Amino acid sequence: MRLVFAGTPETALPSLRALLESPRHEVVAVVTRPDAQSGRGRKVHPSPVAELAASAGVEVLKPAKAGDPEFLARLAAIGPDCCPVVAYGALLPQRTLDVPKLGWVNLHFSLLPAWRGAAPVQHAVLHGDAITGAATFQIVKELDAGPVFGVVTEEIRPTDTSGELLARLAESGAGLLAATLDGIEDGTLQARPQPAEGVSHAPKLEAADARVDWTAPAMRVDRLVRACTPAPGAWTEFRGTRLKLGPVRPAPEAGPLAPGEIAAVKDTVLAGTATHPVLLGDVQPQGKRLMTAGEWARGVRPSAGERLGQA
Repeated sequence: MRLVFAGTPETALPSLRALLESPRHEVVAVVTRPDAQSGRGRKVHPSPVAELAASAGVEVLKPAKAGDPEFLARLAAIGPDCCPVVAYGALLPQRTLDVPKLGWVNLHFSLLPAWRGAAPVQHAVLHGDAITGAATFQIVKELDAGPVFGVVTEEIRPTDTSGELLARLAESGAGLLAATLDGIEDGTLQARPQPAEGVSHAPKLEAADARVDWTAPAMRVDRLVRACTPAPGAWTEFRGTRLKLGPVRPAPEAGPLAPGEIAAVKDTVLAGTATHPVLLGDVQPQGKRLMTAGEWARGVRPSAGERLGQA
């Protein structure tokens, strides 16, 4: 089939590579978000998908909106049979969905109808799911509600961050997407409607959502930090400035501490929660480099009873 692939971040690269290497399909163009600022210097760069497509000699389309008339005209001129989508990052209006004769097929990183929305992996970690996965489905007007072609499952490990889990799903999902397109081309795969039961939603996690509440149980603190790693980045406050937190580890064997209370001994730094303390991992003070919690504590020398989370 002639394919126009839509995607933007690194998460989409395994799928794009799989389709570029497929002997059965031809990626004739990619659609990606416009160039944007990134990195420490905030310089404007093309998206990871745009860079890979350009290196492969594939036409790159960067519409400001997926319904722009010029983009729609070019897409119609290309004449794709199907448009696979992985983390494109923008809504597709109906007039755009209508262009390819076999529609747009999305790879979504959850077991639909669970966790429809922008942050399915983060919410699966945050809510303590034991199993998640990826699903391919036909895009319809309603968000992530289209009929499903296929799924793969993935166990969520006790120490998984969202970044680690998403990396595994991006790889297994690439194989699922390629197999889905094969089945669509053969006519051997039919999409099935999602069940009405079990629908949950996964809105984007903002920086405000990533602030640690030390009055929550240790399990909740652990899940929040892992869910927000690497983005948007879990954080707390110490002496009026922001302190970014890497993954923590529940420490039920440690002695009791008040919520947010710090106990530092050599390279070990504990922080209290509503239940038992957690062991801090890497931290990053505002305006400074990432460091171990032990390095940080030796520098700031927290006093007895001093707490995280206080402005």
